[in-house]
Amino acid sequence: MPEPVTQTLEVPGATLTYDVRGDLAQRPVLLMIGSPMGASGFPTLASHFEDCTVVTYDPRGVERSVRSGSSGELSPEDHAADLAALIEHLDAGPVDIFASSGGAVNALALTARRPDLINTLVAHEPPLAGILPDSSYALAAVADMYETYQRDGLGPGMAKFITLVMYDGEIPADYTERPAPDPAMFGLPGEDDGSRTDALLGQNLRGCTSYQPDFDALGKVRDQIVIGVGEESDNALAGRGGKAVAERLGLTPVVFPSGHGGFLGNEYGQPGKPVEFAAKLREVLE
Repeated sequence: MPEPVTQTLEVPGATLTYDVRGDLAQRPVLLMIGSPMGASGFPTLASHFEDCTVVTYDPRGVERSVRSGSSGELSPEDHAADLAALIEHLDAGPVDIFASSGGAVNALALTARRPDLINTLVAHEPPLAGILPDSSYALAAVADMYETYQRDGLGPGMAKFITLVMYDGEIPADYTERPAPDPAMFGLPGEDDGSRTDALLGQNLRGCTSYQPDFDALGKVRDQIVIGVGEESDNALAGRGGKAVAERLGLTPVVFPSGHGGFLGNEYGQPGKPVEFAAKLREVLE
C-alpha cells in the first residue's frame, strides 16, 4: 500500500491533520475514523484495502490535530462539521466511511446533516447511551466517571470508563453506588498529576454518549447506512448502542468479528481479528 501522505486543514478553532493513502481521483474514497482514537489506530485495517484510496485523520484535540480555540467539551455536531470540511477540502465525496466507536456517533451526525457526502456509512458500535432502555442509569454512570476524572484525575476516571464499557448487559440502578475500581487493576496511575486534558474523559465523553441522533433525517437515507456490532461485544454498552440505532432505523445489525476494537492489529497491544474484520468490511461495502 502507498505510504501515507500527511497534510493539514485549517478549520474554525483547530488544525486537522489527515493522511491519504492512494489517489484521491479513485472513487469512492474510504474514510476510516474513530473518536477519540486518531489515525494511529487504523494502519492495520488500511493495509487490507490496498486497492482503495484510504483517508484517516485525527479528530480535533486528538494527537496531531491541535485546537486553537476553546479547550472545553465537544459534541458530535462539532466533529461532523470537521468531517464535512475535510471531505469537501479533499473534493472526495461522496465517500465510504468506516466509523468506530465515538467516530460512529460523529459519522451518524454527519450523515444526518450532509447525506450528499456519504456513499456508504459503516457505523461500528456507536456508544449511544442516551438511546438505551437503561439510559438514565448509563448516563448517570458516565456523569460519575466525568466527575471522578475532574476531581481525582486520569487513573480513577479511566478505571471507571474501562469498567463501564466492559459491563455486560443493562446498567443497573445501583451501578454508581458500587465500590470504585482500583486503577492499578488496569495498569493506570492512582495519583493525580493535575492535568485535565484527556481527549476522551475531558473533551468527548459526555457529548458523545448523550447524543440524540436525528432519526428522521437518518431514516431518509437508511439504505446508505450499515450498523455493525462485535460478535464478542454486542451486549456491552457500545454494541447495545449499535443495536438500538439499527432498531430505530429498521435495519439488521451486521455482526463483525471480534469485539469493539476488532479491526486493530497491534497498534495498542490489544489486537482483534483484523484479517477477518477487513474481509467483513469489504463484503458490506461491496
